[in-house]
Amino acid sequence: MSRPKIKRNDQVVVIAGKDRGARGRVLRVLPAEGKAVVERVNLMKRHTRANPQKQVQGGILEKEAPIAISNLMLICPDSGKPTRVGRQRTADGKAVRVAKRSGATFN
Repeated sequence: MSRPKIKRNDQVVVIAGKDRGARGRVLRVLPAEGKAVVERVNLMKRHTRANPQKQVQGGILEKEAPIAISNLMLICPDSGKPTRVGRQRTADGKAVRVAKRSGATFN
């Protein structure tokens, strides 16, 4: 699998699936699986038993499940709209990610 164009702390929008249109920040990228975990997107419910030794309160917890990177699109830093991503080299030879929509660079 090729290197994902999405990194941790990027702002993304979901373009397909049950959470289509949702925006969020990338919490974790799983390149081997081709997936990413996005804040408040693809929530699943987990039934947990209380464990006083680990200070875990029982009940139904909601947590983010991984979502396919192909269903995510980076948000352009200039326009705030979804954009594809390219790579460019700066004058000093450093590779940076560039928004195809506006040409803005991602930090």
